[in-house]
Amino acid sequence: MSAPAKQRIRVAAAEWNEPLAFAQATRVGDQLWLAGQVAVDGDGTPVGVGDPEAQAERVWANLAGVLAAAGGGLDDLVATTTYIVDRAYRDAATDARRRWLAGTTYPTNTLLIVDGLGRPEYLLEVSAVAVLGGGG
Repeated sequence: MSAPAKQRIRVAAAEWNEPLAFAQATRVGDQLWLAGQVAVDGDGTPVGVGDPEAQAERVWANLAGVLAAAGGGLDDLVATTTYIVDRAYRDAATDARRRWLAGTTYPTNTLLIVDGLGRPEYLLEVSAVAVLGGGG
């Protein structure tokens, strides 16, 4: 039996990630691994600079967009990892998570407080794993 093929998930307007050599998500069978999402628009321009609430909302919007591009939704999430650069941003990250995941079974989550992310403007980042097709 051969292994399932890997499928790289692209978000139509997010070609800015090509120079950074990563995919927004990779699907193998019904499993989807989502790269850490940060508060950027479709061109990769940071949004909500200095505003953890606005960034948290954009991060979850980006997660939802990548899931949709792969044929899934937020209810398919089984695990997330949340990175924040200051403990003070925990409430903003949690509140956005609660809003975006309302009505779903919460996935697991690990929260990490880190010294920095890919750009100094980024205050938080969320990566995730999903099981598509009702397997979650």
